[in-house]
Amino acid sequence: MKILVAVKRVIDFNLKVRVKPDNSDVDLTNVKMALNPFCEIAVEEAVRLKESGVASEIIVVSVGSKPCQEQLRTALALGVDRGIHIETEDNHESLNIAKLLAKVVEQEQSELVILGKQSIDSDNNQTGQMLAALLGFSQGTFASKVEQKNNKLIVTREIDGGLQTIALTLPAVVTSDLRLNEPRYASLPNIMKAKRKPIDVTTPEKLDVKLKSHIQQLSVSAPTERTAGVMVNSVQELVDKLKNEAKVI
Repeated sequence: MKILVAVKRVIDFNLKVRVKPDNSDVDLTNVKMALNPFCEIAVEEAVRLKESGVASEIIVVSVGSKPCQEQLRTALALGVDRGIHIETEDNHESLNIAKLLAKVVEQEQSELVILGKQSIDSDNNQTGQMLAALLGFSQGTFASKVEQKNNKLIVTREIDGGLQTIALTLPAVVTSDLRLNEPRYASLPNIMKAKRKPIDVTTPEKLDVKLKSHIQQLSVSAPTERTAGVMVNSVQELVDKLKNEAKVI
């Protein structure tokens, strides 16, 4: 089985996001970038499937400007075999990303595509579902467990009421949730090996995909800062404030 994993370059989740003074976008000046945490989980799951003998090859693909090759190298150091970079401008909407990935899946004839359920910058949670629809693949979203049994992919999904287990017919698209696994750290030898692994560079034009914008970003603003709490001296005073000031009861 050939597995394709899609990854995205995002702001390091340990950093506090800054908004530009004109509220046009997030300020990325001198900001450390990293592999999207959900994508890192997707990479780890693909590597585990290969280690268990389910997969024969893992390909990682990313869409964006040239710096996203850093994240492709990170994935290669974690055990991925080769990378594909679709070079274009950053911040494309989910449907455009899904169209580009669909072309790569068709070219590579991948039987399984694994993505993070969402990226921590846009939080759209759309690309995996759109990709499955474009390809006509079965899909298992919010996966917390993935295993192969009798030529079926058994996926345990996290839903509001608990867990749902489904059997997918391959080819399929799976999106990873936080509890799917705990990603490994890349060893120094694997980091050195990753520098020699191939990364093929292509463009939307070469893939015969016309990108079209369907969404216009109007503004970006930081969350409203929370005010300090108030100490009360009794339950009666607490109830009074909840009723008359907060008006929640």
